[in-house]
Amino acid sequence: MKRRNFLYVGAGALAAVGGGAFVLRDRPGASASAETFEITKTEEEWRAILSPQQYAVLREEETEHAFTSPLNEEKRAGIFHCAGCDLPLYSSEAKYDSGTGWPSFWESLPAAIGTKEDRSFFMTRTECHCSRCGGHLGHIFDDGPPPTGKRHCINGVALTFRPNEAA
Repeated sequence: MKRRNFLYVGAGALAAVGGGAFVLRDRPGASASAETFEITKTEEEWRAILSPQQYAVLREEETEHAFTSPLNEEKRAGIFHCAGCDLPLYSSEAKYDSGTGWPSFWESLPAAIGTKEDRSFFMTRTECHCSRCGGHLGHIFDDGPPPTGKRHCINGVALTFRPNEAA
């Protein structure tokens, strides 16, 4: 095994078992591809309005640790918004307990999210992001409940919740 490969494998193993609130992706600084978004800000402007954890997830595509978001347990009726630009993204009516440790939804609100292929971590997944600001939200999997069969596995820090809003 070449030294470079050994170092990559070792770094990946440390990231997988290491502490801290976030797991780094193997594509740091990547954003929602080359799409153009209605809301764009400089790195400094994003850092001024987002917490360090929100910035890490929304702008650097990091992932919060499972079972750390209070929104995972949110049961009230309402709407989940993008923490970056306040776009309504998900209705509580589409939320369910997937058992994964992240807020999960079987569908988004119309035109609320964009997707792209994510080939990190030696697999291919569907990444989802806010359609207005491009903020990274999480991933979509094909193991969700009816009627869509999809699981939108979303980082809680990428969302804000407003109770009693109609979809």
